Amino acid sequence: MIHHRQAAALVAAFAVAAFSCGATAQQNRISITTGGTGGVYYPLGGGMANVLSKSVPGLQATAEVTGGSVDNLKLIGAGKSEVGFSMVDAAHDAVTGQDKFKDGKVDARTLMVLYPNRMQVVTVDGSGINSMADLKGKRVSTGSPGSGVEVMALRVLDAMGLDPKKDLKQERLGAAESVNAIKDRKIDAFFWVGGVPTAALTDLAATPGVKMKLLDHSQYADAMNKKYGNLYVKASIAANSYAGQDKASGNIDVWNILVVSDKMSDKMAYDITKTLFEKKADLVAVHKEAENIDLKNQTVPLPMPFHPGAKKYLEERGVKVQ
Repeated sequence: MIHHRQAAALVAAFAVAAFSCGATAQQNRISITTGGTGGVYYPLGGGMANVLSKSVPGLQATAEVTGGSVDNLKLIGAGKSEVGFSMVDAAHDAVTGQDKFKDGKVDARTLMVLYPNRMQVVTVDGSGINSMADLKGKRVSTGSPGSGVEVMALRVLDAMGLDPKKDLKQERLGAAESVNAIKDRKIDAFFWVGGVPTAALTDLAATPGVKMKLLDHSQYADAMNKKYGNLYVKASIAANSYAGQDKASGNIDVWNILVVSDKMSDKMAYDITKTLFEKKADLVAVHKEAENIDLKNQTVPLPMPFHPGAKKYLEERGVKVQ
């Protein structure tokens, strides 16, 4: 029989144990916010969560579906997520408190530079659209609310002198939803910014009876850089990136970064950065854009400085970063 005093001591011990378990569990569970299921952030974030959960003792990481860059930055700002994918243009708005972040800046830090995100303006044969100018008056998706796609799409339209509300019949859909809508002829074209190939676009290009077309929009990079700072790069999407794409198509790239809260511990930021670089092959197996996770790409111009933990790892590898 347990005496009353022993029972009280046991209960107290359990309470302490439960509390300390709770505290460590809390500390070591991290959420990686990504994007929609049809894009690249989501599968790559899932790959990162697996690698981190397996390789960093006591760390449990999960990948969450979100609207994308803007949502991810807001979740980090609100303390509801620890790690998020973002395009540098949305991150720039977050740290400066502009546009979608007028209500408050986000104190975030760069963990690592990932890969160039590639704008893809997509239409199909039979839509009557052969160039960007033909978008006027058409049913066009500019990306899902809360996405970096929307931020960048609106900037391209602005550079063209088009108002999405007046000059287009605007829809706001993610990659997978846009593909379904264009197959059903509910929209004529859509903007998407993601890795190449993006799963949803691969699906569209391979659909019988559909001829997918990418529209060259590279000419608008200069006007966008003039207005928003040097965030955009003229590039091109190689021929045969998608079925039936017989020639390269000019486009605009913007870098993707992994962002974290400035409140993350230096040790955790260091451990995550080191693990993701060391396990790069596991990430490439999930999506080939992970091949761009490279020390030489860590020096691209960034809107926010590196987290001290990430900086420590990069400096150990001989990379001088901001």
